[in-house]
Amino acid sequence: MNINLSPSKLNLYLECPRCFWLQENEVAHRPSGIPPVLHTTFDGLIKDYFDKYREQDKLPPEIDGKVEGKLLSDEDLLKKWRYWKTGLFYKDEKINARLQGALDDCLVTDDGFYIALDYKTKGGKFLKDDAHKWHQHQLDIYTLFLESNGYKTKGIAYLVFFNAVELKEGVLAKFNVTPREVKTSIENGKKLFENAVKLLQGKIPPRHSECQYCSWGIEIADLD
Repeated sequence: MNINLSPSKLNLYLECPRCFWLQENEVAHRPSGIPPVLHTTFDGLIKDYFDKYREQDKLPPEIDGKVEGKLLSDEDLLKKWRYWKTGLFYKDEKINARLQGALDDCLVTDDGFYIALDYKTKGGKFLKDDAHKWHQHQLDIYTLFLESNGYKTKGIAYLVFFNAVELKEGVLAKFNVTPREVKTSIENGKKLFENAVKLLQGKIPPRHSECQYCSWGIEIADLD
């Protein structure tokens, strides 16, 4: 059984192991809902904004002096990393499984260390102290990707939060931009991946009490 996973698929694993098992074993796919068009559009605008400063070999003023290193200068390499099919990957031959995903951006320090940088748009005017914890596993995996592909890492990554705080005439919105350093663990990233693979190779998990799809009682004959 060849298993190919991504950070977004591991999000589903953490949210509901049963829905994850059903989807990856091609038994039933959870409804995807309405595509987040505004989020996707804004993500592209942020990338364009960072790329403008990359061309000038500068950091955007919102993060200048608040992060280590400078933006990765190799635009062709970053273009590959930003697309999941050509992005970074980690493969475990022992369990015959592969993990692949895309980076938003990457910083490089003067001494040659690579640091994943991810953009996040958030609702509300204020950023909670623990806002980063919901993305911890994602940053662990990004660091794993870099390290396993031969790029030295420092055990940290950055989240850059964009919080809409005000609507103004002639301007769609004003945002607070907050970079936050997060310590990462390659071992935790590997463990999460291995646990997800192990679950897929076993029997279907029980329904998750907090999953609305499981609680609705999706009936798949003779699975339990």
